[in-house]
Amino acid sequence: MKPLHVILSVIGGAVAGAAVGLLVAPEKGEDTRAKILEILKEKGIKLKKSKMEELVDEIEDEIEKHV
Repeated sequence: MKPLHVILSVIGGAVAGAAVGLLVAPEKGEDTRAKILEILKEKGIKLKKSKMEELVDEIEDEIEKHV
């Protein structure tokens, strides 16, 4: 397996895990997203709130397709 495939698989898994966490989180989605943005910011990853919303919507669509 090529290194790029491994990296993309890990990122995809992390995104899917985050999506599931958002869907089953006991807190409001807005609060959870804010926490995720803060964690990403601490790691040096800057993501605008609008991009986060788009990402969540895409992940939800993908999950609904496979359920």
